[in-house]
Amino acid sequence: MKTYLFLALFGVCLVEGKVFFQETFSDDGWTSRWVQSEHKGKEFGKFKLTPGKFYGDSEKDKGIQTSQDARFYGLSAKFDPFSNKGKPLVVQFTVKHEQNIDCGGGYLKVFDCSLDQKDMHGDSPYLLMFGPDICGPGTKKVHVIFNYKGQNHLIKKEIRCKDDVFSHLYTLIINPDNTYEVLIDNEKAQSGELEEDWDMLPPKKIKDPDASKPDDWDDRSTIPDPDDTKPEDWDQPEHIPDPDATKPEDWDDEMDGEWEPPMIDNPDYKGEWKPKQIDNPDYKGPWNHPEIDNPEYTPDTEIYKYDEICAVGLDLWQVKSGTIFDNFLIADDIEEAKQIGEETWGATKEEAKKMKDAQDEEERKKAEEEAKAAEESKDDEEEEDEDIDDDEDDDDLDNELGHDEL
Repeated sequence: MKTYLFLALFGVCLVEGKVFFQETFSDDGWTSRWVQSEHKGKEFGKFKLTPGKFYGDSEKDKGIQTSQDARFYGLSAKFDPFSNKGKPLVVQFTVKHEQNIDCGGGYLKVFDCSLDQKDMHGDSPYLLMFGPDICGPGTKKVHVIFNYKGQNHLIKKEIRCKDDVFSHLYTLIINPDNTYEVLIDNEKAQSGELEEDWDMLPPKKIKDPDASKPDDWDDRSTIPDPDDTKPEDWDQPEHIPDPDATKPEDWDDEMDGEWEPPMIDNPDYKGEWKPKQIDNPDYKGPWNHPEIDNPEYTPDTEIYKYDEICAVGLDLWQVKSGTIFDNFLIADDIEEAKQIGEETWGATKEEAKKMKDAQDEEERKKAEEEAKAAEESKDDEEEEDEDIDDDEDDDDLDNELGHDEL
């Protein structure tokens, strides 16, 4: 891990960023660094170390993959506690939905030191939750959830996640000026202010509870014309007897009852009459409820701050397993995090795509060959059936000739 480096140069103090946690699963020792939850009542799935079915580098692309369908997954790792007070907080990792996931989480959670790793579960308190979540065509989003004073708060903006089978880099940046940024593959997907995009603080302004719309306030832009009257011939029935219908010749009044022609839509029917609309001479416009300062609002210049950051965990559910998690990073240097992302995910992404494209092409050719073989087999069977039919016809002809001779 890097430490703060203070360097006096021409009277300027430079500070180098610090990496608080980094995991690339480069060795089999990851099982000693990560703790499997044993929370009662849940059947947890197992993670396995693998680069997956396609990759750019078989070693660099190794990550932990969900391996059992319809399972909860609970795994966490702790590190030396720190606070992000006065500096950025960068949370970064890669997610590869190699199975073309239909429903399941791909997010991580960040905890303080109170986390009981052996008992981690869905209700374990966390500091923040970040990452992709997919379930059917309707849910394909990036979660960004912050815990503020014991309450979880969801982002009010929509951030769409990647939904293909390739590895993608997800980065959350929280700045000490209470702004944030979400990057996907090192490109901005969303940004803004913490106070604006989450409901962590009460609104600054509220509607004045003592104000109400005056009784004489008319907010109707148009009104019915009081001089407009309904035409005398307006009221017509919606349906009328069909004038072209005739009583069937075989109709028996005693047996069938009195005959009545069927009903049809009346071409003269005009519907419900309403007077035309005219501009309202008393119109005052829409009434806006006056606002006042919210007495419950208290500004907080440190919404971004966590006093103790100590652990990261994967607490999720997947219907279809196969997601690979890799390249976990928690740091305070934004540019360094981007560079690390390019050196890990970025260094192998193109080769991984080439390998996947080659596999797809091989599968396409194999499918074509199998389809061709199946078609040829079908043709051979049809030829055999024709030969059998010809033989049967010859036998029938021989039998007929034999009978004639008799």
